[in-house]
Amino acid sequence: MDYIIKTEQLTKKYKSFVAVNNVSLNIQKGSIYGFLGPNGAGKSTTMKMLLGLTAPTEGSFTIDGKQFPNDRLSILKEVGSFIESPSFYANLTGKENLDIIRRILGLPESCVADALELVGLSEFGGRLAKKYSLGMKQRLGLAGALLGRPPILILDEPTNGLDPSGIHEIRNLIKSLPSLYDCTVLISSHMLSEIELMADDIGILNHGCLLFEGSLDELRQNAMQAGYASQNGFASQNGFVSQSGFDADQKISTANLEEMFLSMIDQDNADRKQRAML
Repeated sequence: MDYIIKTEQLTKKYKSFVAVNNVSLNIQKGSIYGFLGPNGAGKSTTMKMLLGLTAPTEGSFTIDGKQFPNDRLSILKEVGSFIESPSFYANLTGKENLDIIRRILGLPESCVADALELVGLSEFGGRLAKKYSLGMKQRLGLAGALLGRPPILILDEPTNGLDPSGIHEIRNLIKSLPSLYDCTVLISSHMLSEIELMADDIGILNHGCLLFEGSLDELRQNAMQAGYASQNGFASQNGFVSQSGFDADQKISTANLEEMFLSMIDQDNADRKQRAML
């Protein structure tokens, strides 16, 4: 299997608090990998470690065959990122803000117009950043990540603050990126229903621990085995079979998957509480 991002027992501790605990991710080249978990699960911390913004306490990782920290600069040249809420120079225009990033990266001037067009901000590139709405700032942050069309994108909840129409547009853009210019996308969210519409593979994180990693089909199979199947089906001695006779994984709805995701988190929380009482 060709993994472009691979972590080995990646761990981050802040004194006695463990933000990320022995996380081993395997992200295939050319895929969209959905990184799921509730707020505070450790998703952003993991992404920051991959970008060299914070150093791992333990463990290691490679990106495109390059080892951190020895190849840190080489790694960063291949990665476009969007972490939490992006910051901009308020008194500069959107285009001028992107141009600063473009100059730092040593990219041609045409990259700015290309990135603005990709995120639907071409007509607002001359507007001051301080006059951008929250949704427009999210788009500008995504444009910054897309400058030069890097082969790897790390996006931390890029649809935050967007209206339903904006979410739909950005979702379709992200879905198109691997085929558009052969990139790999790691995208985080706390909503499985959103990730399900984009991702090929997913990892579920809670309290810094990886609870599940695999394809959406594997998650649907787990949902079926755990009893989160469609109300249109019924259980049989041979496993779950739908009333129409089709395979059960065809009957696992978004709501069923979301229910299973929340159940996994609740069960992990309950197990942690039980261990703390012992």
